[in-house]
Amino acid sequence: METRIHSSALVDPSAELGQGVEVGAFAVVEAGARLGDFTSVGHHAVVHTGSSLGSKNKVFPHCVVGGAPQDLKYAGQATRIVIGNENMLREFTTFSRGTEEGGGVTRIGDHNLFMANTHVAHDCVVGDDIVMANCATLAGHCEVGSHAVVAGLSGMHQRSRIGTYAMVGGLSRLAKDVPPFSMTNGCDEVKVYGLNKLGLRRRNFSREDLLALETAYRLYQDPLLNFSQALAQLEALDPMTEHVKVLVEFLKTSDRGVYR
Repeated sequence: METRIHSSALVDPSAELGQGVEVGAFAVVEAGARLGDFTSVGHHAVVHTGSSLGSKNKVFPHCVVGGAPQDLKYAGQATRIVIGNENMLREFTTFSRGTEEGGGVTRIGDHNLFMANTHVAHDCVVGDDIVMANCATLAGHCEVGSHAVVAGLSGMHQRSRIGTYAMVGGLSRLAKDVPPFSMTNGCDEVKVYGLNKLGLRRRNFSREDLLALETAYRLYQDPLLNFSQALAQLEALDPMTEHVKVLVEFLKTSDRGVYR
């Protein structure tokens, strides 16, 4: 399949275009940007210098990839954004490059859906198979684990984390970490509403895995235990499944605190 570039598009000669790339009308691909095989860039979209996209990504109209970080400390340093394969970047989504403070790279994995008007800020790390619904936003240095769902109009404070397989409800205002495998929601008061059972079943979690996680969440949310006590109870579980280990490690490594 031939590379197809619309006559009105502006593609810098130093941009690296793979096999079968398409660039639509009035789109811009800046110097040094990389588009992997069969990636398409819709009309009026912009792929800035420092952007690297893998194969079979779909960049929809008016999307902006690799814009300068929205950080007052940023002074024009050469930083990057690295995006994996088969992602859908819908209309008016924005993705910022990294900053020197954050290691210089914003990273996004594979098979993600970013619905219209979502934003991924500088130095974020986003896993695989994630859905960010319309107008959901990540501030700088945030992390989102694979298979998470972030519903519309939700916002994350900088350096917050969302654990793998978590479901975040719409209009949530997240200032702390969201534990993996959870259903979490809230604006004025964010709460964990237990295990994301439906989401885990859809991901083919076994009955044994679900039961182990249910036991872990009963301990974690026990109102008679403070956080440290609940964590100690979780660490003492025997046997401990791989998924419960993921939960325990997430809780142990939190800097901002974790919702309960």
